[in-house]
Amino acid sequence: MANHASADKRNRQSERRRLHNKYYAKTTRNAIRALRNSENKATAEADAPKVYAMIDKLAKIGVIHKNKAANLKSGLALYINKLA
Repeated sequence: MANHASADKRNRQSERRRLHNKYYAKTTRNAIRALRNSENKATAEADAPKVYAMIDKLAKIGVIHKNKAANLKSGLALYINKLA
């Protein structure tokens, strides 16, 4: 229970931001999963820039750390390069 109006407002803002971040994080995870499940190199290479942009945006707005974003992008690049 909040003791101040400002605390109530902070709780509302936090909840709204949490749901916003959760949506974008889940959407990006689904895009990464789809890219990792693709077995065609051409389609994976075509989809990669969109997924990289999504990961970069998450890092920019602070949902994930910039090093985690770099690790995710590196892992995806390795996967795409290994496709025949």
